[in-house]
Amino acid sequence: MNKQKRIETDVKPKGKILFIFLLIIALVTGIFAIYNLFLLRNMGSLAKYFYLIIGILILIYIIFIFKFKRRFKVQKTNDKDKKKNTKPKKAKGFIIAISLYIIFTLGIGLLINYIYGYVDSFNKDYITYSSSLISMSSNEAKDISDIDDYIIGILSDKESIDGYVIPQEIVKENKLQDNNELVEYDNYTEMMADLYEEKIDALFITSSYVSIFNTIEGYENIETDTKTIFSKEKQVKKETTDKREVSSRGKSVKEPFTILLMGVDSAEEGLDKNTIANGDSLILITFNPKTLNATMISIPRDSYVPIACWSGKPENKITHAAAYGNDCMMSTIENYFDVNIDYYAKINFKGLVKLVDAMGGIDVEVPKNLCTDNSNREGEVCISEGFQHLNGEQALVLARNRKQLSGGDLDRGRNQQLVIQAMLNKVRTIKSASKFMKLLDTISNNFDTNFTADQILSFYSVAEDILDNGLAKDDADLVNIQQLYLQGNGQMIYDERARMVLWDYVPNKDSKKEIIKAMKINLGILEYEDQKSFSFSINDEYEKEVIGYGPYKSNYLYSLVPNFIGYSESVARSVATRYGVRVSFVGSGGTVVSQSAPESKRVDKLTGAVVLTLSGESKSESSQKDKTPSTSKTPSSSNEKEDDDDDDESDTSSSDDSNKDDGTLEEDDNTNSGENNEKSDVQDAPDE
Repeated sequence: MNKQKRIETDVKPKGKILFIFLLIIALVTGIFAIYNLFLLRNMGSLAKYFYLIIGILILIYIIFIFKFKRRFKVQKTNDKDKKKNTKPKKAKGFIIAISLYIIFTLGIGLLINYIYGYVDSFNKDYITYSSSLISMSSNEAKDISDIDDYIIGILSDKESIDGYVIPQEIVKENKLQDNNELVEYDNYTEMMADLYEEKIDALFITSSYVSIFNTIEGYENIETDTKTIFSKEKQVKKETTDKREVSSRGKSVKEPFTILLMGVDSAEEGLDKNTIANGDSLILITFNPKTLNATMISIPRDSYVPIACWSGKPENKITHAAAYGNDCMMSTIENYFDVNIDYYAKINFKGLVKLVDAMGGIDVEVPKNLCTDNSNREGEVCISEGFQHLNGEQALVLARNRKQLSGGDLDRGRNQQLVIQAMLNKVRTIKSASKFMKLLDTISNNFDTNFTADQILSFYSVAEDILDNGLAKDDADLVNIQQLYLQGNGQMIYDERARMVLWDYVPNKDSKKEIIKAMKINLGILEYEDQKSFSFSINDEYEKEVIGYGPYKSNYLYSLVPNFIGYSESVARSVATRYGVRVSFVGSGGTVVSQSAPESKRVDKLTGAVVLTLSGESKSESSQKDKTPSTSKTPSSSNEKEDDDDDDESDTSSSDDSNKDDGTLEEDDNTNSGENNEKSDVQDAPDE
């Protein structure tokens, strides 16, 4: 018995350990390949091929196991005293086969993992926030050790990383709470105004504060007016600070969805830092994968809307919401347009240049000759009117320029839509693997979103539907996009937080209603109503309808406090009645020399009567009657000025007809043509 056992042991092939080792390696690489192939399960019709490959890999490995068992099986003979082992045939073929299997599975796994990693990096896991302690340049403090007996402003929002969390860490680490007073604010604007008025000595603010304020009139020189005493960075996982990161993870892109595109006009490339404070462009898109229709609206950055994250949700320029993060901006837009925003996508304008170049350029019908500086804010790049093939820098001119456009930011929004449409159309021409990888690399560095990698890959099936539907012909747009336009009027309104008069774009309520209806129809929330009749002329060139453009019978403007300075008491009372303002007087005789409420303050924001102080010196009543108050004139304390480009434009906000007696947002019965009432925002001009 012992002899027989010894013989069986001796006849086992020495190469058996090598084969077992190769089978283990093949199992590991096979599982690695199958796992990565499974990641592509949402890619439409391609998924069935991936499943087929998975099945083949499993089958091949089973064959390897079967061959291995047969090759090393001990067989009995007729000799009762002996057993012999069937000598293995040459194993060279087996080793080559299993080695090729290992190479193939490892290669395909690594390739898919590499591509999937690029796609997954579109959604940044971590964002670097930076907060700075700043003061006026005239302040004697040189570093944080000099901060003593200071009144320091800090944001009250405990969830704000750069406005509260990091500042509190700086306070504790440097024991600033011992000899200094911290004063909380609910917004940066009021805090900065107090710094300039020397009501506080220093403040904590996001390190990108210069780009937030230097486009506001009065803060053009903020970079030299202020200085940074201390800064600190903190890397934070996005999903712990931003509710939007996980809110739509389970949603399928095969269902209608809404996405907000945010353009960041940053001086640096990349989006690894919290650059939302520099948000320059806002485009809201609804897309219905079932109908392959989309709506797109460029939201003017000066739109006067309620800011969701501010206490009491006061109206202000929508661009100012960007300084408080994605949640604030998206909630503000959601509340205003009454739609849920499922996703956001943020792209750096410098990245746009590289993206267009990686595509090989785009073809666009340029509306007019335009020139502006390049992505590095140097030199000048110009494009010509007409159908043009644009490179990255030229595409940026079209997407960024607004000073040379009659409609200012509104026309720029339409041009940005042209760029987006051209980029979508260009995608179908990309067939080179190297060009595709270059695109992925560019997007990865300059793009951030809350789309998951699986959701992004699912767009392949949407693209298949578009191609199958015949919308990708050479003479057709890749996606049918319905342009939306937010009609409105410019009005100079006193900003309670900035304490100055700023130009705001007051949206038209009727335009807003049409836009909301169009978006909800596209999302399948409302049913589409067929248009039973329409008129046209064969002599008129066809123009695609722009929903929300008007014209409308009514404008919607606010009643504002007029300038009473220089009026006699009787004239002031008459003007106050006309504007719906309650007034009281201090002194008697003469003319008004001061008023308790600033000019252009919204009447509906008044909490009592406006106190007018009289000089005690008489003036001719008749001369006062000839004087007309201007509700759009900026107080001298605000240092407001008009843009040279707007000298010839009429400002509807200065018209007495726009101000009603009840002090609320009112209708103006004059027909609104839209373009004639638009102004460039001198206070917020990042492209100049």
